[in-house]
Amino acid sequence: MELLKQRIREEGHVLGDKVLKVDSFLNHQIDPVLMMEIGDEFARRFAEAGVTKILTIESSGIAAALTTALKLNVKMVFARKKKSALMNEEAYVTKVHSFTKNETNEVTVLKKFLGAGEKVLIIDDFLANGEAAAGLAYLVEQAGSEVVGIGIVIEKAFQDGGRRLREKGFKVESLARIAAFSDGKVQFVEESVKA
Repeated sequence: MELLKQRIREEGHVLGDKVLKVDSFLNHQIDPVLMMEIGDEFARRFAEAGVTKILTIESSGIAAALTTALKLNVKMVFARKKKSALMNEEAYVTKVHSFTKNETNEVTVLKKFLGAGEKVLIIDDFLANGEAAAGLAYLVEQAGSEVVGIGIVIEKAFQDGGRRLREKGFKVESLARIAAFSDGKVQFVEESVKA
């Protein structure tokens, strides 16, 4: 998605050799116009999947998941990383390790919001090691539903997550795939193939 790549080039900040900071438009401050374009693109890529529900994890995946749900005319639910005192109903639970934050969270979705027989599209902002997407897929499996795809805004293709998810048979669609960070700049997969 060229618009997204342009924003990454212009506003993204590379920290070290594995972290990209995009908090000015994606995961702290959110550009609603860009987010609507992201929702359009995911809806286009998964139009034939028969999606009945969108699942994401709080908090950075919510905006992209919401605009995709709007475009596909389905409901969206997010897995919580911290259990609320109000969550006293039955829930699906799994543990997910965050690469960026280097912490493990117990994530939950109330059973009443993720029933059996759903065709679930998982949406997230980043894919590094694939832990969040795999954890969400496990919640879908617990519910007796099917993951029909995984939509990722930015994939770090130099890490193993995308490969592992694809090897498990998931259809993974990433809007921007990063091959490497070099001299503080982002190199996209398509650019590294041309070089």
